[in-house]
Amino acid sequence: MPKRVAIGVVRTDKMAKSRRVEIPRVVHHAKYGKILHRKTVCHVHDENNESHVGDTVEIVECPPKSKLKRWQLVRVVKKSTIVDLAALRAAEKSLEEQAK
Repeated sequence: MPKRVAIGVVRTDKMAKSRRVEIPRVVHHAKYGKILHRKTVCHVHDENNESHVGDTVEIVECPPKSKLKRWQLVRVVKKSTIVDLAALRAAEKSLEEQAK
């Protein structure tokens, strides 16, 4: 049986070599027909810590790596464009201090 492949967005990268990836999906309510937005959460093994929060990644099923991890990172499809404001302000402040 072939392994499942999915594409999702990294939501947490606080763990070493682990990521929490959300895969969005759309379902219709059985009775009312309303469109509902749902998400599937997968815990992914990222050996080289390549991905970060906001990145779109491709993952594939694998044998269990731990209690929750059942997926493995294949590649980073698209890097995030999120800017860390705290780091940006700290860098600007250090540049101002060096200029003085």
